[in-house]
Amino acid sequence: MKKPAVLETPRLIIRPFTREDAPAVFRFGSENRTQELTGDVAINSLEKAMDIIENVWLKEYDTHGYARMAVVVKSNNELIGFSGLKHITAVGAPDLGYRFLPDYWGQGIATEAGQAIIEWGFKTFDFEKIAAFSFAFNFGSMGVLRKLGFKYLKHGPFPGETHNALYWYELQRKDYEGA
Repeated sequence: MKKPAVLETPRLIIRPFTREDAPAVFRFGSENRTQELTGDVAINSLEKAMDIIENVWLKEYDTHGYARMAVVVKSNNELIGFSGLKHITAVGAPDLGYRFLPDYWGQGIATEAGQAIIEWGFKTFDFEKIAAFSFAFNFGSMGVLRKLGFKYLKHGPFPGETHNALYWYELQRKDYEGA
């Protein structure tokens, strides 16, 4: 089984989460402005942050070799959110996702982290495509996906849901490698 690597970009360290990251996960996961743009339920306690680390991300690393990863700014060593892939069987491809503290929005962080994750994902795994989802009103996220080379597919609910229609995107390996 392939394990998540530690990735480095000019400004960021992207690494697997650890249990010690629970306070930072609580901080960015309880940020209302971020949750409004993603539809996620806010993380309302340190215990819930630990539960996500242990029972989602660490288990997904063991099962799939990838999951959401901690994004740390090199200049101040602050864990500001996540970027990474999530296994979604119903889509037939991993999903690229990202969440960051609002103080870091609009600085190219999501694009920089996304480029590193996509490169690592296609080099390490045999994915034919990577999926991504965005609410229609999340213009920042849609801009990031376009910069990363994702193509719009359709407007519809997330797999297994009947509400909260999202824009569906994908990046085909052949398009990524041909770029």
